[in-house]
Amino acid sequence: MVAMPAPWAPDVCAAAFTPTKPSQSRCNGSTPRESWTCARVAGVISVAAMLRGIDVSNWQGAVDWDHHADNGVSFAFAKATEGSTFTDKWFGRNWTGMRESWMVCGAYHFARPAGDPETQAGHFLRAVQQAGGMRRGDLLALDLETNDHLPARRVAGFARRWCQAVVDQAGVRPVIYTFLTFALNGNCAGLEGYPLWIAAPDDPRGRPDVPGPWDRWTIHQHSHIPVDRNVFRGTRADLTSLGYRRRRSVRDIL
Repeated sequence: MVAMPAPWAPDVCAAAFTPTKPSQSRCNGSTPRESWTCARVAGVISVAAMLRGIDVSNWQGAVDWDHHADNGVSFAFAKATEGSTFTDKWFGRNWTGMRESWMVCGAYHFARPAGDPETQAGHFLRAVQQAGGMRRGDLLALDLETNDHLPARRVAGFARRWCQAVVDQAGVRPVIYTFLTFALNGNCAGLEGYPLWIAAPDDPRGRPDVPGPWDRWTIHQHSHIPVDRNVFRGTRADLTSLGYRRRRSVRDIL
């Protein structure tokens, strides 16, 4: 069971974060807004107590959301869009299903860096709106795992512009999904201000290596069998604090 939130304590935060490289900080002196992953709890969160989540796309087809909720899944991400025109045909059903199962809801966009970032951000947000819109605590994410044969500086530039468009239009700071070597090759430069969702299925659950420019992780995708499985180090309240806050529709701000 996840401990109830306690007043922010830097010493607890430091204990909860185990750096994977000597140069990484232990978030000493961080504020709650600056520390994406140091949980506000009365003690260190064990791996067993971390929130469990899954992520899905059209590849999974119909998802039994009640089954996952009954088996301890607390949050989920579903693919909404890819590039400037593709919308996942299962997204609307998934968005509704995870919400009806009382999960923290997340939607993600698969980046195509060769395209226009603002156009892709608009396409993504319209798909979310058409699926029912956002509610308090809903999460948005950018799946950044292909370079479309572009140099790293252009990929990173695309991602920064896409994220800024989402912040400007939806008021949500998106989570960045990526993997170690992709980030180490410079494709994520300048994204350290966004929470890291790291794909690291070969690392122990809750103990992934963290690539620069980040010095801490927020969500760890630790397994692909039978679906993509994730953990979040923190409480449900911590997770929803990263999400949608303002009560206005995406339609009103597009």
